[in-house]
Amino acid sequence: MLRAVYGLASLVAAYLMAAVLGALVPGPSDEQPDGGAVQVLFLAGPIHYDILLPATAQTREALGFAEPAGVPITHPAVEWVLVGWGAERFYTTTGTYLDVNAGAIWRGVTGDRAVLRLDVLGALPQDHGLSGIVLSSAEYSALVARIAAESDTSAALDHPGFTETDAFFAARGPFHLFRTCNVWVGEVLRASGARFGAWTPTPYSVRLSLWWHQG
Repeated sequence: MLRAVYGLASLVAAYLMAAVLGALVPGPSDEQPDGGAVQVLFLAGPIHYDILLPATAQTREALGFAEPAGVPITHPAVEWVLVGWGAERFYTTTGTYLDVNAGAIWRGVTGDRAVLRLDVLGALPQDHGLSGIVLSSAEYSALVARIAAESDTSAALDHPGFTETDAFFAARGPFHLFRTCNVWVGEVLRASGARFGAWTPTPYSVRLSLWWHQG
């Protein structure tokens, strides 16, 4: 029994150590030409990062597929579009983390279908304290195009969502222990041309990568 406990503890420690190294080592990115400046923000939770995109005309057009699903992308009061990605069974559980059952957790660890969540926000307080990154116009175009391409835009999932303005959409690719929501954040940022960690499976990895590569 003790051997199994030690073995599991060793695996967890190795995973977390790899998460630190993955955050520090830059992954390959698609370089884009410079020009312009667009700020992208990040909303951190206990285990999950969301991306906040400014609600520019470009953003509204690229993610306009969410409008028929009840996400008011084009509403003039919208200033930010929230984008999240995660495991279907775990991510779509309504309520708090305490409501997530063991089956959803196990499915997320071993492999589940991915979903994309879109929501909208108004003006943020000036002292919001959120971390962010500044992209060139070309980098931002690449980021928005990559996010839009992540979704199966045929229809929203039949799920009530977490707010009155959000919706879930089927996403491309699987979710599992080695490709978490935080790994996905790194993937789409590197696809934009931004310098970011090669593997960022935990929120700490994302924070460390932002500090190390963008600070």
